[in-house]
Amino acid sequence: MTEATLTKTIFIKATPERVWTYLVDPDKLARWFHEGDAPLEAGKDFALLTEHEDRADRRLCWGKVLVSEPPKRLVYTFTHNSLKGHETEVEWRLEPAFGGTQVTLVHTGFETFDGDVLEMLTSHDKGWDDHFRRLRMVAS
Repeated sequence: MTEATLTKTIFIKATPERVWTYLVDPDKLARWFHEGDAPLEAGKDFALLTEHEDRADRRLCWGKVLVSEPPKRLVYTFTHNSLKGHETEVEWRLEPAFGGTQVTLVHTGFETFDGDVLEMLTSHDKGWDDHFRRLRMVAS
């Protein structure tokens, strides 16, 4: 079976410590991704929320933080309604680079999705591009 992995790398004109806060702080997550229900901490469940407060279930995506090594590495499970509860895994790596930070995202686990794997890959690929553009703007 072919592995279905998305890997994206960007450079941000900010320290790894600053970029890290945009990955784990609920209010800062809201500025580029979605509002979090709590800080992302190792061993804890999390949810990223819709802006529509009138919905009974405001969760857009959710998972559990598996690894937190500030400000270098964050790993969590990740799912949402379109994935029908299928868990994928997102890994963030932050490395100092040329006075800023190299940010690498590795999103895995799509190949066992019970549905259109290519559709999930292309939609997440585009989604991460959109989110990365915003992350670069707010964290720099």
